[in-house]
Amino acid sequence: MAKFDYEDLITIEERLQFSHFNRTDAFALGMLVNEEAGKLGCPIAVEIVLNGLVVFRYFQDGCPAESNQWLKRKRNTVESQGIGSLRFGLMLEKNCQTLEDNKMDPADHAPGGGGMPVLLEGTGMIGSVCVSGCPNHLDDQEIVVNAMTRLLENQR
Repeated sequence: MAKFDYEDLITIEERLQFSHFNRTDAFALGMLVNEEAGKLGCPIAVEIVLNGLVVFRYFQDGCPAESNQWLKRKRNTVESQGIGSLRFGLMLEKNCQTLEDNKMDPADHAPGGGGMPVLLEGTGMIGSVCVSGCPNHLDDQEIVVNAMTRLLENQR
């Protein structure tokens, strides 16, 4: 399991910016997420959203049913904050704040690992990729980061 701190996550998000990202790229990323999950032995759910449209969604066999709700909560966090859900969670922790302090409902938001923005160079956030299902949310985060890194390497 990887360890992530707030500064690492800023650097990771700056590094994981795409020169192009379309639905074909989303499909490739979804498949890479599934491969990465297999390495950790976690049955996961993955969702990729572009410009408000769900373009990839898959629930592996054995994935807990509650992953559906976790995907929604992570996506809401990424979309409302414009940063990864784990980075937002660490920011709350660093500032001794809660979701409620930020007028966010815990039933609708998840400030933990597994949700990342899809960032387009020169444009900013165009979507999100979220993973849920591992017993430890840091494993969800590791899966997303590794898959996004691999896709970027494949595009170069």
